[in-house]
Amino acid sequence: MTETKTLSLAEIEDLSQRALVAAGTSVENARPLAVATAATEADGISSHGLAYIPIYCEHVQCGKVDGRAVPNLDITAPSVVTVDAATGFAHPAIDVGFDALVPLARSQGIAALAVRNSYNCGVLGYHTQQLAKTGLLGLGFTNAPASIAPSGGFKPVVGTNPFSVAAPGSGGEPVVLIDQSASTIAKSEVMKHAREGKPIPVGWALDGLGNPTTDPEVGLKGSMAPSGGYKGVGIALLVELLAAALTGATLGIDASPFSGTAGGPPRTGQFFIAIDPNATSGGHFETLVARLTDTIHAQDGARLPGDGRNHHRIQAHTKGVSVNVATLEKIKKIIG
Repeated sequence: MTETKTLSLAEIEDLSQRALVAAGTSVENARPLAVATAATEADGISSHGLAYIPIYCEHVQCGKVDGRAVPNLDITAPSVVTVDAATGFAHPAIDVGFDALVPLARSQGIAALAVRNSYNCGVLGYHTQQLAKTGLLGLGFTNAPASIAPSGGFKPVVGTNPFSVAAPGSGGEPVVLIDQSASTIAKSEVMKHAREGKPIPVGWALDGLGNPTTDPEVGLKGSMAPSGGYKGVGIALLVELLAAALTGATLGIDASPFSGTAGGPPRTGQFFIAIDPNATSGGHFETLVARLTDTIHAQDGARLPGDGRNHHRIQAHTKGVSVNVATLEKIKKIIG
C-alpha cells in the first residue's frame, strides 16, 4: 500500500518553491509554479502536482528549462499580447501575459495571448480558471511533444494537446471548467503507471504498430490513443495550429520530450483567448449559463465539468491533501 502524509496547501507551496530554488530556479519563477502545484493538488490532480516537482528540478539542472529565464512581453496589435518565455517555465510567462491580457480583453471585448519558446504548463485548466476569476471567459490551448499518431498511421505527429474553457461565475470560481486532452487519458497518467509498475487499461495507449497495449512502457514508446478516434486527432491538430503555428512555437514533431533529460528545451507554446461576456451577450451571459447549469444539476447524479475539482478544492482548504511519502522524500533530498 502506498504510504501517504497529509500536508496543507501552504506546506505544499513552500516545499515546491524551496525545491525549485534549490535546483537553480529564481524565486520569481519558482513562486507561480509552486502556487500552481498546490492548486493542482487541491483539485485532486496528483499526477500533475508534487510528483512533477522532481522532474521540473531535474530539467532545470540538465538545461531542458531555464529556471532563471525572464519572459519578454510585447503588444503586437490592439488586442494581441505575445510573450517569449525564453525557454523558461510556462507559468511565469503566462502570468506576465495575463497581466496585459486581462485589461486588453476588458477594453477591447476580446483579446489573445500567444506564448512561445515555453515549457510544460502543467494543468491547462488552472490557467483558464485564473481568467474566469477576473470575470472573463477563458479559452486555453497548449501543444506538447508528439505522442499521437494520425488516423490510419502509427507514428506520432501531434501531442496530447489539451484545450480548456473556463466560464466565470458569480462566486469567483468558474461555473464551468472544461479541461481535456486530445488523447483518451493524459500522458502523465500513463507515465505514473509506468513509475508504479502498474498496467494501464485497454484504450489508453497503442504499441509501435498501432495495436492496443496494457503495458505503460510499451505505450510510451508507441503512441497515446486519441479520444474518439479521428475526432481526437482533429482536436490535437486544432490545438497544434493555435498553440504552435499561431504562436511561432515548436511543432510537437520537433519538440524534445517533457520527460527524461534527452534533448534541449522543448520550446512549445500556449495560446489563450479572453472574452468579456458583457461585450458579447447583451448582459444575458450569467442568466443563460445559470439556466444551462441548473438544468444539468437538476438531474440526479449529473455533473458539470469542473464539479469534481471544485469539490476536492473545498475539502483541501480545510483538510489538506494526502501526498505520496516517496515523492516527499525525493523533494526533500533536492532541498538538502
